[in-house]
Amino acid sequence: MEVINVLHMNGGIGDSSYANNSLVQEKVISMTRPILEEAVLDLYCNIASFPKKLCIADLGCSSGPNTLLAVSGIMKTVDKIREAGGFQSPEFQVYLNDLPGNDFNSIFRALPKFQDRLKEQMGSAFGPCYFTGVPGSFYQRLFLSKTLHFVHSSYSLQWLSQVPELEETNKGNIYMASTSPPSVLKAYHQQFQRDFTDFLDCRSKELVTGGRMVLTFLGRKSDDPSSKECCYIWELLSMALRDMVSQGLIEEKKLDEFNIPQYTPSPGEVKKVVENEGSFSIDRLEVSRVNWNVYENDGDYNVTQCMRAVAEPLLVNQFGHALMDKIFRRYREIIADKISKERTHFYNVIVSMTKTVM
Repeated sequence: MEVINVLHMNGGIGDSSYANNSLVQEKVISMTRPILEEAVLDLYCNIASFPKKLCIADLGCSSGPNTLLAVSGIMKTVDKIREAGGFQSPEFQVYLNDLPGNDFNSIFRALPKFQDRLKEQMGSAFGPCYFTGVPGSFYQRLFLSKTLHFVHSSYSLQWLSQVPELEETNKGNIYMASTSPPSVLKAYHQQFQRDFTDFLDCRSKELVTGGRMVLTFLGRKSDDPSSKECCYIWELLSMALRDMVSQGLIEEKKLDEFNIPQYTPSPGEVKKVVENEGSFSIDRLEVSRVNWNVYENDGDYNVTQCMRAVAEPLLVNQFGHALMDKIFRRYREIIADKISKERTHFYNVIVSMTKTVM
């Protein structure tokens, strides 16, 4: 699987689109807003004079209503600082990055209304905003050296640059699981270490000294990489796929060859990579959690649709379009059974850091 060509959320505005099934991600961005605002304030406290321009990058921006949520929060915080200090507003350059398969057209169509709303909310003193779409992997260089002031990423860095190279078959599983061989867990961890190190190295070259990053991973608080905190949602999808195998709808070999290119790190794992890479100091490192179902009703449907918006392109690449409705119908039944019996959560690892090297 060529992840860079396959990995993207469901585009458009249909029933299975990411735009209509990303309330969990919206909730997470809202929960981390105080950390984001604190990082912006710290950035400006360490700048000798109020800058004339501010370059912001949102990495893994996807599409839909959440795309500009964090960016607008950053700009509003900057405007409060400007107003309090009696400064002139900076010009904003915003880079929106995701892999080439992302639905950038939907983002571009939404920009005029977004800019009009900003002008209405912020007033005539608010500086001009320029937006650029940047397709490409954030595990590679994306921007000119020392041009960025602020980098944000939410629920994107758990995605790996590739499926780890496995020495043993992860039989019957599509991700790390309690039944996975130890070598599978090791391969996933090593791939995360390589990828996150590459990410930090690239951003260290692109950020100005003193620039800030706030990153939110889908992660875990446990030290066990196969714990239910991070793997349960995928284990339930594995169950649905195994049912398809038992019905003769999917070849067992195809299931055994399929693995999700994701790693949900613990705070300790994030900290270790940051310290080993050496370009950044950690200002805050926290864990939070959010319910699988942030809606009040139809929990099984909403959780299933959320996962379908995220996972369907990967599944289609391996198993074809024809089975998707059957797979997710069975998945919904399994999820309904589980959430009726136990409380289920996603865990988030949030790290705020400052570039310290010259």
